[in-house]
Amino acid sequence: MRRWVEQLTLERHGKTPEHSKAMTPEQRRIQELEAQVRRLEREKEILKEATALLMSGALD
Repeated sequence: MRRWVEQLTLERHGKTPEHSKAMTPEQRRIQELEAQVRRLEREKEILKEATALLMSGALD
């Protein structure tokens, strides 16, 4: 229970927990957005690699 109290105190001061689920709605939203950013960054890298692959094949 002490861990939950500490986590909630940190979240109320704007610190997002790294390895646990957020307790406050704001911190949950931040975690969702951070996950979305990571997913979009991965997709962007895949598209960059695919474009480079297609462009190298188009030159042959």
